[in-house]
Amino acid sequence: MKESVVRLIQKEGADALLNAGVSVPLKEFKLPFKKKPVQLRVTMKRPYMSGQLHIARIYLSMGVTSKQMASFSKEEEMKFIVEHSKAISKIIAYTICQGYVSRHLFIGMVAWFIRNFVEDRYIQFAFKTFVGLMGTKSFMSIIRSVEVSNPMKLRLSQKGKGS
Repeated sequence: MKESVVRLIQKEGADALLNAGVSVPLKEFKLPFKKKPVQLRVTMKRPYMSGQLHIARIYLSMGVTSKQMASFSKEEEMKFIVEHSKAISKIIAYTICQGYVSRHLFIGMVAWFIRNFVEDRYIQFAFKTFVGLMGTKSFMSIIRSVEVSNPMKLRLSQKGKGS
């Protein structure tokens, strides 16, 4: 893999982890007075904890692991799309609609828009990006640092002491 591609992937991962988001093109169309096609883009961000819980619930209800998805044959991919297209579009919608109000009012509409107007390659990229970034790995370094700096933890020099 070229170093520039690797750096781009690392930058997108870092942006998502820092909640700067990842800009994903939704629709590409050509205007008569423009030479280049215009892209409708949206920024997908890591949702707040409640949104992550919704995403995790939907993902786990699909009953498939990311390792299994990577080894799908073409027929298995088609079957997966037929069975889980609503769930996938809803997961992507949770990354777009993050607020409490927007999550309750617009998730269905955004998921419908994604299913009907977004190209398949963009849906696959968005799904793989955010399912890959979900999980507890980003919290592990925080948990380790808290364990080390815990003021309530007994130190070796304080074993015999007590008050």
